[in-house]
Amino acid sequence: VRCSDETLYTGIAKDLEKRISDHNTSSVGAKYTKSRRPVKLVRKKKFKDRATASKEEYKIKRIGKERKEELVLVRSKRKK
Repeated sequence: VRCSDETLYTGIAKDLEKRISDHNTSSVGAKYTKSRRPVKLVRKKKFKDRATASKEEYKIKRIGKERKEELVLVRSKRKK
């Protein structure tokens, strides 16, 4: 998700709509996003299981913002 301060946050969820809502409105959203509301979904990807999703999340969290922005752009181009 993209936070209001233009930073990017990466996470995994079973119910994506609920999780985005949590990040924007509730106390169960991530500590990182609470002070950066509202957040907006900018990229999503479906995985066969939670383990695979967790591995991808770990990889994404280790790359720099520039590379993350490239991942967001790839998704944006596919939507058009």
